[in-house]
Amino acid sequence: MSRMLILGYGVASYALFFGVFLYLIGFACDLVVPKTVSSGVPGPLLPALAINLGLLLLFGVQHSVMPRPAFKRWITQWLPQAMERSTYVLATSVVLILTFAYWQPLPGMVWQAQTPALVWTLWGLNALGWLLVLVATFLTNHFDLFGLRQVWLNWVRRSYTPVPFREYFLYRWIRHPMMLGLFIAFWSVPVMSVSHLMFSAGMSIYIFIGVHFEERGLRVELGQPYRDYALRTGRFLPHF
Repeated sequence: MSRMLILGYGVASYALFFGVFLYLIGFACDLVVPKTVSSGVPGPLLPALAINLGLLLLFGVQHSVMPRPAFKRWITQWLPQAMERSTYVLATSVVLILTFAYWQPLPGMVWQAQTPALVWTLWGLNALGWLLVLVATFLTNHFDLFGLRQVWLNWVRRSYTPVPFREYFLYRWIRHPMMLGLFIAFWSVPVMSVSHLMFSAGMSIYIFIGVHFEERGLRVELGQPYRDYALRTGRFLPHF
């Protein structure tokens, strides 16, 4: 496959994900976008629960299977190595688009902030959560995380080398600041519908499960240095 095609594939996958991520903010915050986590007229409860649960499971399976070494070895039999990460990013975008399109509203309200001070405090925390997610991607290497570094190195005919593990800024105290940002963003909203509760709870459960397997893999890959790092840092909350 030509290097130009691989580069274009990586850039297109990144651009799609960037748009999907912006839509995710609106979807989870019930803001701006035409279809949100709470919008629509609730239908029969059991089918709606089944569909939403299926969408959450689809996201969890895709996010759990595709990063595994065995899957990477399998898919790179059919695709160039440089396209593997971009393919993961593209698959994530497709799964999120399906979630946006087919998510079913559920009846009921969990909480609704009334005072302006509380409303703005929750929105401030929500914005802080999304900002933390973005900042954390750059602390780990944003372009490697989303596949652009891989396709660029292939374009300039350089071999790919993994980004070295380092304790930098937030990562000196917390191992998963990106996931902390998602927790804050999903839960810090002034209006929490039952639909939003199911979405936030499902995503949060997946984060706990996904991080467990990610850290297990890192302990094998990085060995004792990562085990020592895990002892002196918090998983989701800073350990100073």
